[in-house]
Amino acid sequence: MDSNEKDFLLSLYSFNNKLSDNEKIKKLYIISNNIKKYYKSFIIKKRNGKNRNILSPYTELKKIQLNILNELLYDKKPSSYAKAYIKKISLIDNVKIHKGYNYILKLDIKNFFESISFVDIYNIYKEFGFSNRICGLLAHLTTYDDYLPQGSPTSPYLSNLVLRNIDYTVGAWCNQNNINYTRYSDDMTFSMNKYNKDLIRFIRVSLYKYGLELNNDKICLINSSNQQKITGIVVNNKLQVDIKYRKKIRQEMYYLNKYGINEHLKRIKYEDKNKYIKSLYGRIIFVLSIDKNNKEFNKYKKEIKERFFKSLYIK
Repeated sequence: MDSNEKDFLLSLYSFNNKLSDNEKIKKLYIISNNIKKYYKSFIIKKRNGKNRNILSPYTELKKIQLNILNELLYDKKPSSYAKAYIKKISLIDNVKIHKGYNYILKLDIKNFFESISFVDIYNIYKEFGFSNRICGLLAHLTTYDDYLPQGSPTSPYLSNLVLRNIDYTVGAWCNQNNINYTRYSDDMTFSMNKYNKDLIRFIRVSLYKYGLELNNDKICLINSSNQQKITGIVVNNKLQVDIKYRKKIRQEMYYLNKYGINEHLKRIKYEDKNKYIKSLYGRIIFVLSIDKNNKEFNKYKKEIKERFFKSLYIK
């Protein structure tokens, strides 16, 4: 291990100055060799009702991973087609290129994080010029049982770096065939005026070469006579949040004004007043992030701020 690698490893354990330099580096190896002990597991419900297992690192490992992310990984840029987990890139950046086309094709990469392996991550660290030993250490610190754990702060950005070659392969083919392409995590979106029947087959083969596969249950082709929705945003003619989403907020504001906050929360069996108002305000802001001149939702925003922000200590 040269001095540069040693300094880098010490920077990963910068939050604990009580240990000597040798103890810090030893601690990194101890954690990497016993990685399962440093995660807690819990289940969340997905929109389709199925369960998703989340692996969240305990504080010590999480701090190390955040240092890896901030001090190392952010130095590598994902492809221009990746639109998730990147600073200053929003949902609008993922959908605006697809507005107003005759066809939208939405594809999903099956078991996305679980399909990205230890070797894939090891190779990312090799790009930084580290020795094999350090690459192995970093890969162990950011994977779990040979895959990327959902819940780790490094996993989203690492997934983007791993998929750069796929993005560029797919993007080049799409450019040649007059097709727009973006990827939001495991969601691949394509827009075109003339549907290309070779597209799905090309994507399937391209993913297979990298050990990935399409989720056949989530292949969705939408023509312009139907609502074309991408990551919750309608892109037919004007970018706007789905009407059902807006209608739900509109309904909540009506009952909030009719019954008052306490009675409204009692009726919907919601106990945490502060959490509810934050959620409602966040959803209003989301609508305005897509349609900033929406008079109705700007009015809702003003109402929430004037009525609740001071009393509920919301900034």
